[in-house]
This record gives sequence, C-alpha cells and structure tokens, in this order.
Amino acid sequence: MVILGLTGSIGMGKSTAANLFREMDVPVHDADAAVHALLDFNGAAVAPLLDIFPDVGLENEQGEKAIDRQKLGAIVFSNPKALKQLEDILHPMVRARTDEFLKDAFNSGAKLVVLDIPLLYETGAEKRVDGVLVVTASADVQKARVLARPGMSEAKFKDILSRQLSDQEKRKRADFILEMEKGVPQARADLKALMPKFKALPAKAFKRLMP
Repeated sequence: MVILGLTGSIGMGKSTAANLFREMDVPVHDADAAVHALLDFNGAAVAPLLDIFPDVGLENEQGEKAIDRQKLGAIVFSNPKALKQLEDILHPMVRARTDEFLKDAFNSGAKLVVLDIPLLYETGAEKRVDGVLVVTASADVQKARVLARPGMSEAKFKDILSRQLSDQEKRKRADFILEMEKGVPQARADLKALMPKFKALPAKAFKRLMP
C-alpha cells in the first residue's frame, strides 16, 4: 500500500485536492478533521487541554465539554510556549488516529492512501510517507483566498506563514507538485495524470510504520 503525503501552505487549495482524491475513491485521512474531533464534545483532547487552558471550555445541555477553538487560538496565536503545550497533547493523538486509518485501509485492500497533513514538513511527517504531493498557487491568489476567510486578518495570516515552511521550500522538497489556480477541472485532469506515478512509488512506509 502506497502512502502519499498531501500538503501545501495555507490557502493553496489542499482541501480541494483532497476532495479530488476522494472522487477517485482514494482513502484520505484529514489531520485537521482529526483535530476538530479531538476538540469536539467528549473529544479525547478536551480534558487534558482544559487542565492547561481552563478558560477555553464549552459545555452543552448534556454536560459534555468541548474546546472553544477561537478562544484557544487566541491564546496560542502569539504564545510559543502555549502553542508547544497544545501540540504536545494533540500531535500524539492525531498520530494514533492516523495509524488506525492506515491499518483499516490496508485491511480493506487499498493500494493508495493519502495523508492530508498541513504541517507535513514542519512536523517531520515526510518520513512516514512514500512520497509527497505539494499543492501550490501564486502568492497573490493565496493571499486573496486566505484573507477572504471569516476571522482572518493580515496579522494572523503573517503569523501562520511564519510557522510554515515557505511555498518555495516545499516545492523544492516535493516529489510531485499540483498547481491549484487554474480551476478544479484542470486540477482534476492534472491529478489523474499523476495517479500512475503515485501508484508506482516503492511502498515502504506502511511496512516501516506497522511492523
């Protein structure tokens, strides 16, 4: 089973690329979705995070607790120590859920799977995949997309970029590059053209991860 890492800087079109893989019946594990589940009501990360950040909790009528992601984000936005505490809790949990996904996909007979990891290079996750696809777009397109998001500001955008490898560096390290500003039909066609190359990668990562 070939494990392909999918990544790209904020606003480059990574989510669209992930959906295109799903259209092609390729299993995709979304690291961001895993984080959201961990922070949702009764999520596994809620209790340990509330021990550190007691003011970011939410509670529903059933007494279940969740994390207010906006409040948490405001705390870690410009506080490296707080961000490190958050990552120390979340990263191992996301990794465990990723491993479960890989086992299930392998047992289901999948030949190719995709790990959608926004901070793939930043967290060293390229060591856990057989190849990396980087999605990219021009800086102007990226900025316009990101600033159109609710709650986004120039300062927040710059802070996010400061914590990510540059698009240029990601392109240098990539095994494959997918341009994401010429429209979905073109991206779909380009991705289909790359599929044989993905499937031809030496499948070593799963054996290394799951001895």
